[in-house]
Amino acid sequence: MPQQNQVDVKEIEAILSEILSSRVPPVARCRLLSSGLSSGHTLDVTEELGGVKACLACGNCIDICPVLVREPHRRRKTQQRTSMALESLVPEDCDRCYACILVCPQVDTTIKYYIVNNYMIEVMSRLEGRIGSEGEPDLDLFLEEALSQV
Repeated sequence: MPQQNQVDVKEIEAILSEILSSRVPPVARCRLLSSGLSSGHTLDVTEELGGVKACLACGNCIDICPVLVREPHRRRKTQQRTSMALESLVPEDCDRCYACILVCPQVDTTIKYYIVNNYMIEVMSRLEGRIGSEGEPDLDLFLEEALSQV
């Protein structure tokens, strides 16, 4: 269940736009703009964390980052699984796919909806141009290989 008092994106749109255009992973900043973890969230935590904005170190952003998937050697720099670790592992090489924001349990859904509605078409067209280019994985081959192992 989403938290009732989520941030109104219209109030933070200018700063959110600046964050989303930055070359560093934006998840930590978007988390801080959010209202904090909802008490009704489905994360299995033993303590009351309602309203907490500190990174929970769930590692979702680390796991989803395409830069770290392409270059797994970067992960050897730290064992931490926080949004700040993501910023140190992918300092200015961020693809700006915003996947880290979409998987973070502490980013308000209002911010996620804003990104999906205002940025994802641009993201998909930018990333589509890279599919099949040298140095990038061929997604068709990847899907065929994955399906053959099922």
